Amino acid sequence: MKRTAAFLVATTLSALATPALAGPADDARKHFQAVAAGDLAALGASYAPNAHLEWVGGPLDGSYAGGAIQGVWEKFTKAQGSLTLSVDRVEESANPKGATVTAHVLFTGKQPIKVRYVLTYREGKIASETWQIDPKLAMK
Repeated sequence: MKRTAAFLVATTLSALATPALAGPADDARKHFQAVAAGDLAALGASYAPNAHLEWVGGPLDGSYAGGAIQGVWEKFTKAQGSLTLSVDRVEESANPKGATVTAHVLFTGKQPIKVRYVLTYREGKIASETWQIDPKLAMK
């Protein structure tokens, strides 16, 4: 009995000491940070090869796929420069096939850019992204 109790305590302590694996919500936050920093390498690495970006509103409004996504981020970072970031209302939904993360994101630089974000992850990469510019977006 003592051995079993000692094993359970050791196993529990080991599990508590082991850092949790990053999930899609953490990956989404890193993606938002890469956008704000203009980190094109990190942005490019976050997408699946057949990813799709829906940019709704603003001068980059349109649908982009595959390699065209990198070109959009190049234009955006060139125009905006470095931005500060505020993230609110992050929600993650997941099942064995993938995960969706939604968030309210505020990028502040030359002007504030309020974005309703929806990211779909499959196998750890962004498969689909919606960037919805929303001037009335509520931030806490």
